[in-house]
Amino acid sequence: MRRINSLYLSGPDRWFPGAQVHARRQRDLCAAAGFVGVTAFDGLLTETEPSEAMAREIYADRVGRLRACDAVIANLTPWRGPGCDPGTAFEVGFASALGKPVFGYLNVADEDEADHRERVELMIGAQPDDDGVWRDIYGCEVEDFALPESLMLWAESRRLIVIVTPEPLHDLTGLELVLDTVRLYAD
Repeated sequence: MRRINSLYLSGPDRWFPGAQVHARRQRDLCAAAGFVGVTAFDGLLTETEPSEAMAREIYADRVGRLRACDAVIANLTPWRGPGCDPGTAFEVGFASALGKPVFGYLNVADEDEADHRERVELMIGAQPDDDGVWRDIYGCEVEDFALPESLMLWAESRRLIVIVTPEPLHDLTGLELVLDTVRLYAD
């Protein structure tokens, strides 16, 4: 088993209201569990104006930190739709390609949202066709494996925890539970 010291915390959290306080809470929870938590606020950018140059600098910074960390904890909470943040999905795939262990959590406001297919149905509309295949409002097939996220993100996660909470953006219970799992995995 490889030793895990540093955890890259992936997710849409950078865009949340009160994001810097939230990131500090995440890092504190990681420290209490014996890990160094690395968040989106830990990099130093030289670009000061939103531009293509800034976007490339952010990309290079995040990829560098992903390479440097021992594992990834991904916040897969639905973001601006029924699926997780696309940047988070990329980071999970990148970490996987590097051979790094990935752990995830997902916050939802209601039990019905714990299943990916049901979230698609609730958020954008879906129904079974004549053959029983679930299709969205555009006629595209919807994954229906009774999983909390797409099968690729679910399967890559060593552990994926779903939390039903009235505070999907700020509840860190999933992170706490995943940290317990990482501690067991790292021992």
